[in-house]
Amino acid sequence: MSFYGSENAPREVRGLYEKLLSCWSRETCAPRFRPDWSESDPTLGQCSITSFLVQDILGGAVWGVPLEDGGYHCFNEALGCRFDLTSEQFKAPLDYSAAVPQQREAHFADRDKYERYLLLKSRLEAAMKGGH
Repeated sequence: MSFYGSENAPREVRGLYEKLLSCWSRETCAPRFRPDWSESDPTLGQCSITSFLVQDILGGAVWGVPLEDGGYHCFNEALGCRFDLTSEQFKAPLDYSAAVPQQREAHFADRDKYERYLLLKSRLEAAMKGGH
């Protein structure tokens, strides 16, 4: 387990990561990254939907690191720590100090993103009930 913040992450965060590993898929991946998504890189294209789902469960805030393409890479701050369950998709470390708050309304204005969030949510609920 080598996501950003894993060394200080509470048990609940590490447990969520373990469950999400079985839930992420090409279908939950952002469309522009789908051609490159693979089981060996399951966090690719999963950041915003994962971050808002984690916020639903643990509370806290969703932050975004500005990217060169004008978008943001989302991560969480909850339970007294910052962590990024989808950081493994990056080959180089991100500058988390440059992060700005993210709002779910802005992200979920994209209908496809909201649909992918609902799919990931249903898969995680099933995994947490032992159905995965």
